[in-house]
Amino acid sequence: MTEVVSGLAPELKGAKRGSGIVPEASAGERFQSTDVEAFEVPGGREENWRFTPMKRLRGLHDGTATFTGSAKVDVPAVDGVTVETVGRDDTRLGAAGIPADRIAAAAWSAFREATVVTLDGTPEPVTITVDGPGAGESAALHLQLRTTPHTEATVVLVQRGSGVLADNLEVVLADGSRLNLVVTDEWADDAVHVAAHHLSIGRDATLRAIAVSLGGDLVRVSPTVRYAGPGGDAELLGLGFADAGQHLEQRLLVDHAVPNCKSNVLYKNALQGVKGTTDAHTVWIGDVLIRAAAENTETFEFNRNLVLTEHARADSVPNLEIETGEIAGAGHASATGRFDDEQLFYLQSRGIPEDVARRLVVRGFFGEILQRLPTPELRERLEAAIEAELALAGT
Repeated sequence: MTEVVSGLAPELKGAKRGSGIVPEASAGERFQSTDVEAFEVPGGREENWRFTPMKRLRGLHDGTATFTGSAKVDVPAVDGVTVETVGRDDTRLGAAGIPADRIAAAAWSAFREATVVTLDGTPEPVTITVDGPGAGESAALHLQLRTTPHTEATVVLVQRGSGVLADNLEVVLADGSRLNLVVTDEWADDAVHVAAHHLSIGRDATLRAIAVSLGGDLVRVSPTVRYAGPGGDAELLGLGFADAGQHLEQRLLVDHAVPNCKSNVLYKNALQGVKGTTDAHTVWIGDVLIRAAAENTETFEFNRNLVLTEHARADSVPNLEIETGEIAGAGHASATGRFDDEQLFYLQSRGIPEDVARRLVVRGFFGEILQRLPTPELRERLEAAIEAELALAGT
């Protein structure tokens, strides 16, 4: 595959990100490349990495991880779904975007074959499963989902198992199409998963995406939304539950570069720690960029964090960058709070045991996102997983 580099002036194409040669004053100037060596090895002080526990990345960031394992992708045989295994030279790869950090570039450089799933309209949800490479193994993966024009599909991408996985997920929405996408991180306790999601929205296309992060030792997901034509509409919802020792990190960029597009972002995280263990930690970075050409943009982003116990930490940084005054509306907000003892007292005064009351409060906190899941079976399974997380801390 031909190396691709963007985000630099021609005379600076050879400069590595992090060298200090090219300051990044705007989210629109993010350095991007498919070549891992185009990026400096991060040390943890860079803005893009300052919240990430570098020692827990298992060498994904510095080249010491060896991608000798393999992750398994399983796509069921369903009408309206075409599955292809393609080589690195397939011209469709990269259509949704290219890496903006060293780990994503390492995954791009290391995968041998990619899976391309074309959705030509499906009456029922399609469940795709990704199984990790196994304990002690590391793997790179590339998966692309594509819709055809003026079709609608629902995809549930379940990620599970053990090991270390770095991957790029591309979602390419054709003009006038609609995709309902659910991506779940349900990893074993030892797993490390670092993912870059490249989301391209065609003219008058609609993306409704829900990200669920429950398992894993360290999970870092970086979605980037780009609009390929006017009239695009993207809704990104997220749900994360971090317990003792878990690090869950979500870093979003919604790049409005064309007019008459919409975006709505709502992510919710709950955290609980246990005394004497490593803190539970969630990180949410939400960047929205409205470029000068993106007139009549309508966008809003919101992050809420519920801290259930001590020994838990939530970092939340919403950013909104506007380069034009001709917009329909824009806003961002963030809120982090502890468990409401008054709510707990009220429920207990009505005869509800404390452990049940805590479960009801957390379920209510996540309710507006859980209700958007496409099937009752998926909703019930994830509700049970959240209650199992609560039980681990004895709540």
